[in-house]
Amino acid sequence: MKVRIPSPLLSYTNQREVEAEGSTLDALVTDLDRRYPGLRFRIIDEQSAIRPHIRFFVNGELVRDAKHPLRPTYEVQIVQALSGG
Repeated sequence: MKVRIPSPLLSYTNQREVEAEGSTLDALVTDLDRRYPGLRFRIIDEQSAIRPHIRFFVNGELVRDAKHPLRPTYEVQIVQALSGG
């Protein structure tokens, strides 16, 4: 399925849009990490929860559960909040 990558994570993929597979968001992120090592740690924490500054949109709808089911035809967008001062 298509996965859109936010600008702060482009150093891992070098592409704004990549392909990945998975029946859940967690499985999708695991596949992304296999293809782009180190990416998972930036978006999923040690307890397999989505990090607070990361948002997933599946077919345009916000999803907050890493166990959310996916289908191969879905589009996933990862959004990363930026902060600073």
